[in-house]
Amino acid sequence: MANEKKTILKRNTAFHLLVFSITAFAIVWFLPTTTTKSYKYEIGRPWGYDLLTAPTDMPIYLDSVRCMEIRDSVNRTFSPVVTRNTATEESAISKVNEALANVEGFGTTSRASVMATIKSVYSTGIINSRLASRIQSGHLKTVRTIKNNVTSEIDATTFLSPKGAYSRIDSLFTNPDFKAAFAQIGLAKIIVPNIEVDTIASNKLRDEIYNKAVAPTGLIHEGERIIDRGEIVTPQIYTNLKQFERIVSERQSRGESNGLYVFLGKIGFIVLSLLSLFFFLRIFRPQYFASTKTTVLIYMLIGVFVIANHFIGSHFDGGSYIIPYTIIPIVILTFFDTRTALAVHIVTIFLSAVAVGSQFEFLFMQWTAGVTAVYSLKDLTRRSQLLRTAALVFLAYIVSYVTVELMTIGTVSDYIKRILLFTGINAVLISFVYFLIFVFEKTFRFTSVMTLIELADTNSHLLQKLSEECPGTFQHSMSVSTLAAEAARAVGANVQLVRTGALYHDIGKIDNSAFFTENQKGVNPHDSLDPVSSAKIIIGHVTNGLKRAEKENLPEPIRAFIAEHHGKGVTRYFYNTWRNAHPDEEIDPAPFSYPGPNPQSRETSILMMADSVEAASRSLREHTAEAITALVNRIIGEQIAEGLHDDSNISFRDIKLIKKAFISRLAIIYHARVEYPELNAANSPTTQTSNTNN
Repeated sequence: MANEKKTILKRNTAFHLLVFSITAFAIVWFLPTTTTKSYKYEIGRPWGYDLLTAPTDMPIYLDSVRCMEIRDSVNRTFSPVVTRNTATEESAISKVNEALANVEGFGTTSRASVMATIKSVYSTGIINSRLASRIQSGHLKTVRTIKNNVTSEIDATTFLSPKGAYSRIDSLFTNPDFKAAFAQIGLAKIIVPNIEVDTIASNKLRDEIYNKAVAPTGLIHEGERIIDRGEIVTPQIYTNLKQFERIVSERQSRGESNGLYVFLGKIGFIVLSLLSLFFFLRIFRPQYFASTKTTVLIYMLIGVFVIANHFIGSHFDGGSYIIPYTIIPIVILTFFDTRTALAVHIVTIFLSAVAVGSQFEFLFMQWTAGVTAVYSLKDLTRRSQLLRTAALVFLAYIVSYVTVELMTIGTVSDYIKRILLFTGINAVLISFVYFLIFVFEKTFRFTSVMTLIELADTNSHLLQKLSEECPGTFQHSMSVSTLAAEAARAVGANVQLVRTGALYHDIGKIDNSAFFTENQKGVNPHDSLDPVSSAKIIIGHVTNGLKRAEKENLPEPIRAFIAEHHGKGVTRYFYNTWRNAHPDEEIDPAPFSYPGPNPQSRETSILMMADSVEAASRSLREHTAEAITALVNRIIGEQIAEGLHDDSNISFRDIKLIKKAFISRLAIIYHARVEYPELNAANSPTTQTSNTNN
């Protein structure tokens, strides 16, 4: 037996380490490769970190606001570079000449006069309508020309727009024949600009002017302060911080920083964090450590949330607060217990903090939110409590954030608007956790608290059948449920699991209800049977119960209560009867023994104790405190002596608290009632009436 336990432990440990390694590798794989410390900051928000100094001499560039003002000023006053497009000019003049030659009755002399005027207008220069509009409005007074790499400015007010050029030509020729000829050839459409903006040369010149205007204005010397905690990030400081990050990044790329050691340190942090959870589960929660399903669920939750944080946090400033970390303790609490929920939550937020800028703020807020979620659900009885938890978590986020802000900078910055938005999204996501619980329950075949609550409803099909066909057994199960739940609460076991399991532990008695004392009405069928046959029927309620549980699709944890509530104990009454009838024979206890197994958890151990104590308490002649105490000690002592609780990892301290809970509860159930005094015959209403009539 000992060797078998060691083999199982080794196998569980190996599987746990495998899942552990996969999770660690996944987190390391998606871990940001940069070793530069990440800072999250915004203009107008206080700096939330310690003093930051220049790693080397840093040039001071103008801030973005000032640079934008300079760029706007340059754009407003900039004179573009223009060139004369002679090909366009000659083409237009040629088209006019050819068109006028085809006008009937329009003489050579007249055509020569018009062509001379058109050449004169083109010589002055024709520009496009957009530039002409800027010139007319006074925003553009000069333009630049480049000749032999020499730039010169010329007056732009002499240029004409196509419309202006046509108007000038039209005004010089008042004769109707000329106007008719202009209309016939479409002169207004033929005249096009010959002065064009040189975009490439203009942009190059504009950039040169802009770069000179925004050149560094000073120097921050190595070791000199850039910003300190609580200082407001101005546009100029924001620019200095960006310059700081560029310099650090460049130094790192040149191999001037110990990036490899930093990365190895992060790997060590991840492994040690996961190891702390590994040992917590192995030492304090061996039943979860032994479960492959539980191991996979826990490490899957950790890996998914940590990797999601790396992705979202790198794309959104403060994006880590969108991630609903409290889903982890809620899910773990729903299936397991509060301490495991908090342990997994702590490990997850510590691993996520590696990729977060404001690590103290992040850890404090997530820890506060996690504790709030666990506390609000410690007595989960209704699904609607999940909505209340989402609201409380949102409130916890805001209160903890304001607390950190007041502690570090003495005020609340405008950044709280972003926190309100992100944590609001976070709370909405938490409110949908019920659907996630449902998925996990079906995928991993776990049993949630909500399912246990639903099963504990006495109006359910199976419990209703038990109450109708085995009323005594039903009342016994109700009493055992109350007694066991009290003990479970005392030792920190799963109260709801014990309460529900106790209601179903005797459902196998439905098949032969009359053979159990609590359901008999004066006639005992065992009187006509020998002890072996009677014991077989009594023992059969365990196997019958398991068959009925399978048929009704009851969860595995509930079936464990049916199988283990008698363990491998014997039907003491029939065993002793058979021994007394055969004093000289060697009695085989197997026909009188339950199939087991013995209780494998604290919860099923508590039920075994409560079941025996509750049944035996009904046979007490006097329910004094001494009698109840002696009964509880005797029954539980016999079970321990028989080794029925050896496999459940229940401690002596637990047993002491369980006994105390049983004694206290039974004393309340069987408390002595005050005997009401009877009236004397002379004072009875009947006597008084007779005396009055006389």
